[in-house]
This record gives sequence, C-alpha cells and structure tokens, in this order.
Amino acid sequence: MRRLWICGLLLLWAFGAAAQTVYVPWNARRTLRCTTAQGRELRPCRMRGDTLDRQGVRFVRLLRLQIVLCIGQSNMAGRGPLDAAARDTVAGVWLLDAEGRFAPAVEPLNRYSTVRKELGMQQVGPAGGFASAFVGMTGRPVGLVVNARGGTSIDEWIGPKGQLLDAALARLRAAQEWGEVVGVLWHQGEADAAHPQRYEACLRLLVERLRAELNDPRLPFVFGQIARWNWTRRPEGTAPFNAMLRGLRLPHTACVGSEGLEPMKDESDPHFSAASQRELGRRYAAALLRLQEMNKLTEK
Repeated sequence: MRRLWICGLLLLWAFGAAAQTVYVPWNARRTLRCTTAQGRELRPCRMRGDTLDRQGVRFVRLLRLQIVLCIGQSNMAGRGPLDAAARDTVAGVWLLDAEGRFAPAVEPLNRYSTVRKELGMQQVGPAGGFASAFVGMTGRPVGLVVNARGGTSIDEWIGPKGQLLDAALARLRAAQEWGEVVGVLWHQGEADAAHPQRYEACLRLLVERLRAELNDPRLPFVFGQIARWNWTRRPEGTAPFNAMLRGLRLPHTACVGSEGLEPMKDESDPHFSAASQRELGRRYAAALLRLQEMNKLTEK
C-alpha cells in the first residue's frame, strides 16, 4: 500500500508538472503561503484532501517522510562529477530546500546547505545513492537534510562555537514537521586523517550531542571510512585512520567500509568518483536498515 501511495504521488507530480507545485507536510491542515508564477501571493487555506489546486498552484500533501541528516566534509558535500545519472529526480526522495520545504530531490543534494562552499563545487555525494536504496528497502519515502561543508575538521563541528552542527540541527528541526528523524549519516575525516588517536573521543562527543539535541538516545548514526589509497603523502597513508573507524564501538552506530571504491581523478585525490559515491550510499542504506532492525528487536 505504501508503495502505491509513493507511485501515486510521483504520478501526480508528473501530470501536474505544467502547474506550479508546492508540497505541504503530511499532517498539514492548511496550505503554505506562496507566491504564484504570476507574482500573486496566495495565503494559507484549508487543506481538506491530498491535493488542492488554486490559481495555477497545485498543493500536494506528502506522506510522512523518513528524515535523514547528511553531514560531514567534501565527500558528503559531493565532489563526484554530475554525470547523466544525476540529471533526474530521485524517485521517492525529497530534499529540504532553502525555505524549509521538501521538493523532489535532484543532484547536487548539498545545494541548500547553509554552510557549503560555492554552488559549483557541489556535485555527487553518497546521499542520493543512499536515499534511492533506502526507499527500495523500506517502501517509504525519504526526506534528506544535507548540510555538509568541504575541508572541515571534526573540531569545527563540535568545537566551542559549534556553528556547523548548530546550522545542521536548525535545518533538521525545520524538517521534523514533515516526518520523523530516523538517522544521521556522517562522512568526514580527511582533515583529521593524521590524528586517528584523538578522533574517537571527538566522534563520541558529536554523537552524544546529536542525540541530546534530538532527545533520542538510540538515534542511529552511520559513519564511513575515507578513501583507502594514499593521497596523504605520509608513509602510513589512511590505513591507521580507517582501522580506527572500523574498530570504534559506539552504541547504535555502524561503520561503512570504503573497500573497492575508486578516486574521482587519480590517487592523489581523496574524493570518490560519482559511481563510487553511489555505491558508498548504498552501503550507508544497508547499515542504517540494520541499525533500525536491531533497535526494533531490543524494543521487544
């Protein structure tokens, strides 16, 4: 039944493409304030069904979304080239935009990040591959909140100012009326690869703060290994850092491996290719699903 609802909404979106489309939360009683393509302002009005057409605007009520926060540095922001596969919307996947609304997701998914670098740098990351796979695994639509910034260290996320994490949490709170937060995906570490010995404590602080802020002590948190080839110019390369990540034991977390993934350009580059980003995303999806299933088992 859920799959039929998703397909129905996608068909509705396709047939209504000629009209301006505005999506409203699953539990909304009223439409959102919006401006028509002709510049007229439409004030909120009663939303009695799943769709409402007013003066060339089609309001569509989304199903309750599985909301996932995607944060980290450049690989999460996306540096894989925008290839042909990145041109279309991702079926069943919705992206939180700059106005705090969800719309059909299309790459680059870090476009609305409030902390990103210039738009031209945002390309294919793991979020799209994750969300597409997760929709297929669960049969429920996914809402992505992507708020990454390239070149950042973990200290910039958890430090005294904590502005990067604060910015991500602000967007996540705006998204919560559209569904429930089911997990956090974290891909970061290139900036910290030379210091694996202190990273574990930092990551623990990040997870603890996220769970405290969201009032969810069992919030699933998935983190990924960085590239395995030696782009660091240090003899040991990334092996010690990746081994540390694999060995971390944090409750309700999982580590996603980077084995078999390929570089965007060559082995002097820490970024994954577009195809490898999508594969990494599928690994994130499988890991998050396993954490969810484990949480369900321990609840019984």
